[in-house]
Amino acid sequence: MKYFEDFQVGETVVTRARTITETDIVSFAALTGDWFPLHTDVEYAKKGPFGERIAHGLLVMSVGNGLMPLCDMAIVAFYGMDKVRFTAPTKIGDTIHVELEVVDKQDKGNLGGVVTLKESIKNQRGEAVALATLKAVIGHQPKAA
Repeated sequence: MKYFEDFQVGETVVTRARTITETDIVSFAALTGDWFPLHTDVEYAKKGPFGERIAHGLLVMSVGNGLMPLCDMAIVAFYGMDKVRFTAPTKIGDTIHVELEVVDKQDKGNLGGVVTLKESIKNQRGEAVALATLKAVIGHQPKAA
């Protein structure tokens, strides 16, 4: 288990990867009610700026979140997300992974501390498709009895 004290500013992590499928896009549209045709209508999307359907930006962020090794951390809570940018389309069949860098730590007392992570979600070509700054409250290492 990785505690607040174990995180070091400058440390980086690269996650496993996952391919975005048509099923992901349709399921996300059904879950959220976001049926915007750029994501769900083949004919509409053919005429759009990308020439084909693309994944919802928030789907890409959600999958990226799921790729992070959260179960290995003493995470107390997701604290926030800033500076979110979608820098390139994610298409059906693209395989994404997440690159994280610890950029700040702030101790918050008994609750734990806030770890700030620079997140870059990249496709199989190494192109950044989404960028964000994430914050999570991570618990302190338990004191020895």
